[in-house]
Amino acid sequence: MQNVLLNISKLGKNFGGVTALVDLDLDVARNRILGLIGPNGSGKTTFFNVVTGIYPTTSGKVAFEGEDITNFSPQKVYRAGVARTFQRSRLLLPLSIMDNITLGDHNQLENGLFFNLYRRRALAAQYREIRDKSRDLITIFDPDLADKLFEPVVNLPMISRRRIEICRALISNPKLLLLDEPSAGMTHEETFRLIDDILHIKEKIEDLTVIIIEHEMSVMERITDYCAVLNFGKKICEGTYQEIASDAEVQQAYLGVD
Repeated sequence: MQNVLLNISKLGKNFGGVTALVDLDLDVARNRILGLIGPNGSGKTTFFNVVTGIYPTTSGKVAFEGEDITNFSPQKVYRAGVARTFQRSRLLLPLSIMDNITLGDHNQLENGLFFNLYRRRALAAQYREIRDKSRDLITIFDPDLADKLFEPVVNLPMISRRRIEICRALISNPKLLLLDEPSAGMTHEETFRLIDDILHIKEKIEDLTVIIIEHEMSVMERITDYCAVLNFGKKICEGTYQEIASDAEVQQAYLGVD
């Protein structure tokens, strides 16, 4: 595959006697949307956690833009240009929309005591920049949310919360965005509205690659350029949605066909 952004080579992850990933090889093409499919417990979220430095690898290599980032800390992976969301919401509900989005870029912001006390003009300029950036991002998803930028997120519906979480991941201008079941907790209608949002964001932001974990197969068919299927930590198939959906091993493992 040409123009590979993320290269996974012989990646393995064990938790004691439990094997979560087995010799996983995967190339992720730049500016594409890859769908990661598999039954519960197949290793999809573990893969995200290993790539983003939450779990150390047991074996294998993770390379991003040709640089070996294997076992980098989450902070170093973030600085390299990788951001993610989580299946379970991690918003700080009492805080405002802007506060929650800004947290995604906190490592890039000047926030030391000296800066805050003695460089007031620079602090004000930084505030205006992050405010405008947050508003611009959330406007792409939902202009009405941009009008509520300083309101707490606690009373917002799930689809709005998911939009804010994606904006929080995007605020740092990542090159690779990992979405872990972004439709979790939403209705079918909300799910398809969110998928429209993600496709719209993909058009708006240049040089953005996406890997998405999703159990809703109609979503995968609609949003992905290609898919990889995991089962018991192994990649069993890779190709377009139509190719993987017609694969007998995938049908047996994921769809329950004998």
